[in-house]
Amino acid sequence: MSAPVPLDGSHHPVVVVGGGQAGLSMSWYLCQRGVDHVVLERHSVGHEWRERRWDSFCLVTPNWQCQLPGFPYQGDDPDGFMPGPDIVSYLERYAASFGPPLMQGVTVQRLRRTAGGVFEVRTSAGTCTADQVVIATGPYHNPAVPRLAERLPVDLMQVHSSQYRSPAQLPDGAVLIVGTGQSGCQIAEDLHLAGRAVHLAVGSAPRSARRYRGRDVIAWLDEMGYYAKGIDEFADADEVRLRANHYMTGRDRGHDIDLRAFARQGMRLHGRLTDIAGRWVSFADDLAANLDRADAVADGIKDAIDRYIEAHGHAAPDEPRYTPVWRPAGAQAGIDLVAEGIRSVVWSTGFHRDHRWVEVPVFDGRGYPTHVRGVTSCPGLYFLGLPWQFTWGSGRFAGVARDAAYLDGRIGLAARQRATEEVRWIAGTPAETYPDLDWFMPREPAGAGRG
Repeated sequence: MSAPVPLDGSHHPVVVVGGGQAGLSMSWYLCQRGVDHVVLERHSVGHEWRERRWDSFCLVTPNWQCQLPGFPYQGDDPDGFMPGPDIVSYLERYAASFGPPLMQGVTVQRLRRTAGGVFEVRTSAGTCTADQVVIATGPYHNPAVPRLAERLPVDLMQVHSSQYRSPAQLPDGAVLIVGTGQSGCQIAEDLHLAGRAVHLAVGSAPRSARRYRGRDVIAWLDEMGYYAKGIDEFADADEVRLRANHYMTGRDRGHDIDLRAFARQGMRLHGRLTDIAGRWVSFADDLAANLDRADAVADGIKDAIDRYIEAHGHAAPDEPRYTPVWRPAGAQAGIDLVAEGIRSVVWSTGFHRDHRWVEVPVFDGRGYPTHVRGVTSCPGLYFLGLPWQFTWGSGRFAGVARDAAYLDGRIGLAARQRATEEVRWIAGTPAETYPDLDWFMPREPAGAGRG
């Protein structure tokens, strides 16, 4: 990696905040154009994958979807699923492959835009300025744990999914897991396979089969164009961005996660957690509905694959549809933690975004950055690596390159506009007389497309 100049007092055409897959992808494009920039990473390359995943964690997406710009997956197992250490290695090798101007161990503390239109970036290593800034810190900042967790007995161990490492980390006894997104279901399986007694509060997250009709479901959906579908093609774009991911796993070469099968094997399933009163935990009467809804989503994906196979005349083996192997006998209002021997709780309840350091008014009422394909209403400020920033793969190894390439084009266009504006001022002609310099709502560059 190249050695950036001392940060304090420096100025850069572009500052990239965040050195994960998004920030590195942005840097790769900027390096290709020879643009002076610096990438500021609070920790080190691969930190999130190294420090906030459990020991048995694997990618849910197949390795062939690892398509960082200039560094597609080149291993010998394209249909496999990288475990955590291999993901870290992939990112480290990516950074080494092009030598980004990366500064690790630097925390950005404040970002503001001055009256002159320059960004001031205050960090733990000093303050620099920039003409343009890309925020590539992702959406998973602070673990989200509901306040009602404070009502649990003080002798009960509590960890967030980002802090969970292995069954050995938890005290002996049963475990209550709250939340059935990908993390909650995979951690439940991890504990279940280790022989631990597991209680799982099941939410509304959908599921998908791992494979169907001879191929990984992700391979089918990729061929069908689903992952290239832009957020602007959805009538309910805001809702799409908030949807939970379908749960499945890449563990042990990849397979379905069937909560009903776990229940038949002894895992205790409950509805959504609704209240805690000391040792008594209450659940909603929605377990059956949540399981049925998850199965319906999985069936809907299979229906779409069936239609695609028929329409294109693919030779694919027939496969019988899933038949539920277990159904809840009835509603269970709650459980007594002590009576059930539960001594630990894993909160798989997501994360809160934390952009308090961004002192630029580009957020909606929920704290989500308002943007179009990562371009905000503030000239020169961009976001990269957000889930569904433009497509399903935006926050993943699969699609972040597309978004970074798009922003690179916008950054280049803005730099050219800025240079033109300066020339016009030097010539004594106010830039305001040129309506094509529409800084506040930049237009598409000629020939731009989804790419």
